[in-house]
Amino acid sequence: MQVNMKLAVLAAAVALAACGKKEEAAPAPAAAPAAAPAPAAPQEVVVKIGHVGPTSGAIAHLGKDNENGARMAIEELNAAGLTIGGAKAKFELLAEDDAADPKQGTAAAQKLVDAKVNGVIGHLNSGTTIPASQLYNDAGIPQISPSATNPKYTRQGFPGAFRVVADDVHLGGTLGKYAIETLKAKNVAVIDDRTAYGQGVADEFEKGVKAAGGTVVGREFTNDKATDFNAILTTLKAKKPEVVFFGGMDAVAGPMLKQMKQLGIKAKFMGGDGICTSELPKLAGDGISDEQVYCAEAGGVEGEQKAGMDKFRADFKTKFNADVQVYAPYVYDAVKVMANAMVTAGSADPKVYLPALKATNYNGVTGKIEFDEKGDIKNGALTLMTYKGGNRTTIAVIR
Repeated sequence: MQVNMKLAVLAAAVALAACGKKEEAAPAPAAAPAAAPAPAAPQEVVVKIGHVGPTSGAIAHLGKDNENGARMAIEELNAAGLTIGGAKAKFELLAEDDAADPKQGTAAAQKLVDAKVNGVIGHLNSGTTIPASQLYNDAGIPQISPSATNPKYTRQGFPGAFRVVADDVHLGGTLGKYAIETLKAKNVAVIDDRTAYGQGVADEFEKGVKAAGGTVVGREFTNDKATDFNAILTTLKAKKPEVVFFGGMDAVAGPMLKQMKQLGIKAKFMGGDGICTSELPKLAGDGISDEQVYCAEAGGVEGEQKAGMDKFRADFKTKFNADVQVYAPYVYDAVKVMANAMVTAGSADPKVYLPALKATNYNGVTGKIEFDEKGDIKNGALTLMTYKGGNRTTIAVIR
């Protein structure tokens, strides 16, 4: 009986312990966790726009002109308070100097790629634009050149390569035709600086001359750093050309004009947009006379559009205390075109806004901007100019 009693007491203790454990294992149900707050929409999106031009070296005045056009556009975009995808856009300009040198140009391009820019405006020269375009293409970054005219740039099949000016086929060919049909030259001489731009535009000029029935009596070359042209000019003088065409930039054309005068060469002097600057008379000094130099800017406005360009030039002069050289308005429009594509697409991501950039239909200070399937501007204009009293004078706008 004692044993039974002990067993009963033990059983009761075990039951009581089990009961206690059961109660301990059943805590009160916890309250449901609060829903996580939805992520807040970004208040601001930073858009990095790269610009590359030669802000050092012999044509630094042209590179600075372009860069100032970009700065003017960026400041206006920020003042306008644009939104991209519902967020306020803050535009930043990342400016690089390529010194008009292809190697420095690709180094500058790589810096912008590494900085993960949203788009690039530039470069100024064809010789820097073309090699840099490969890097931008590989990185998927859209590029708009405001001034590179060599046809190869947009014929590489890169979907993100665009330009807002006419190319050398149009520019050089038109000048060649003008030399024969309007200036009534029969014999012309051609000099180029061996750059992608200079040689390209000179080749197209030569084609234009021959197509119009003229004769090229001599073809010489120099380089874009040269200052002494006596040997090639003496060779050409003996061939008695009525027109000397130079494919290159104003920094070389100015001294060349001085030496032509010293040698008694009285031929008309022609060139593309590279010489067609407000700086040329200063660089040429007494080597330039009225209506001796004829050139073409790869762009141009006329009629009602002229008022917008005139206002831009006045505003630019007020802001930078400098006259527009050539391409600042085209840089300005290129920045605005790129920003407009981002706003339209609701994104600054290159993959997202590229289709909107391709479909651009924009009225800028340089005229209407639309791109063809290669990325070239549709219906590009040329402005033929000469110099009188040390100032550029427009002859005609040609499309």
